[in-house]
Amino acid sequence: MKRTLYYIHDPMCSWCWGYKATWEKLKLALSEDIQVEYLLGGLAPDSDEPMPQEMRLMLQQTWKRIESQLGTQFNYDYWTLAEPVRTTYPACRAVIAAQQQGAGEAMNQAIQKAYYLRAMTPHIDSTHVQLAEELNLDVERFIHDCKSTDVDQEFARQREFCQLLGVHSFPSLVLQLGEKYYLVKLDYASELTSLKDIEQRIKWANSIDTTKRWVRLKPKE
Repeated sequence: MKRTLYYIHDPMCSWCWGYKATWEKLKLALSEDIQVEYLLGGLAPDSDEPMPQEMRLMLQQTWKRIESQLGTQFNYDYWTLAEPVRTTYPACRAVIAAQQQGAGEAMNQAIQKAYYLRAMTPHIDSTHVQLAEELNLDVERFIHDCKSTDVDQEFARQREFCQLLGVHSFPSLVLQLGEKYYLVKLDYASELTSLKDIEQRIKWANSIDTTKRWVRLKPKE
């Protein structure tokens, strides 16, 4: 029976940044037979409009709430040094383009740090190119892939899959057991809640599977 845990996220999602430490602990605690796959949900579509002041204030309050609840570090210089625009799609495509070179998660983390710690503008091409250079990627290939049809189609596939799973907020966890999918309980402060939920789901699925096998093998009277 296939066992896959989907981590649904966005590189510019502040709650994903807050969940990072707990997510790393959860991955280490998972059974070796559970495969982890990343899905980019796409938080905000393409735009070049400056972020409205109301949204800037709202996001700063969100940062402060995450900081207070989870101890996550943020660099508030971003709001004066960068160029805030409400779009995350370019950053998502950069992650997928980096994945073509086996560095998708490395790029995701690099974008998070650029955004939340380095006060860099996280959606623009020049930032992604700089990060690709820092990750020692083939930069020319990366630039090409970011604008390619293949990357755009893969991003669209991941967004559509997230919608089919009924996921509309990030981060989210979905466990696939065979042909069934289950939304996993997520606790920002502890990996144990998700781990317990996953183990219970697997135990229940195994018991159902065992019962079905017994029914099939039961001799005819």
